[in-house]
Amino acid sequence: MSSIEQSFGDTAKTAPTSAAGTVYDALRGKIVSLDYPPGTSLSRNALAQEYGVSLTPVREAMQRLEEDGLLRIMPQSGTVVNRIDVDQLYETQFLRIAVETEVVRRLALAPQPTILARARAIVRMQETLVGDTEQMGMFNELDRAFHRTLFAGVGMTNLQQMLVRRMGHLLRCQRLDLPSEGKMADIVDHHKRILAGIEAGDAEAATEAMRSHLSGTISRLDVLRARFPDHFSDPAPGT
Repeated sequence: MSSIEQSFGDTAKTAPTSAAGTVYDALRGKIVSLDYPPGTSLSRNALAQEYGVSLTPVREAMQRLEEDGLLRIMPQSGTVVNRIDVDQLYETQFLRIAVETEVVRRLALAPQPTILARARAIVRMQETLVGDTEQMGMFNELDRAFHRTLFAGVGMTNLQQMLVRRMGHLLRCQRLDLPSEGKMADIVDHHKRILAGIEAGDAEAATEAMRSHLSGTISRLDVLRARFPDHFSDPAPGT
């Protein structure tokens, strides 16, 4: 568990992790961080040796990642990391906006000082990393902690876990976008605006700030696809 998770509580994990869960978390982390870029071939035997487990938990982890759309398991041919699915990307974005704008609306209607203080502390830590692209991993971890905190504030941690399972393609897209000039500062500014709306009890301002925050990467999707064509799948006709 990271220092951030120790400080703020990893609401995505509520029970001891099994061997399959440990491998799943490790592989998913490497996929969404692009340590394993699209097209990477994965060997069950090599992974079992790396994580000191049998083939069974590796197989189970890979099956879960295939369900998430992040891996393609081809019998007799091996397993590869999928490209970012553009259609799933838009679906996930639609779902995320619908859910997270409702989360901040509810928080604005009944602001909780403890939740606000915790979220502000996370934003202050993010501020110290702005412009330091070598700390993108920590910055992303703080971003996830910020959103987990808001979900926890309305008692919807299980819903947040379900949403995270669908966000693999979006997280990879965000990872490609984060080094863009000014992106880290924009994220911090958006977080501050969201919290300002909640603290003021202004549900409309909070929801609009969250909507704007969640739309940034998608608005630059064409640019990202042009820069990283090998990372993306082609959308279905008519989308």
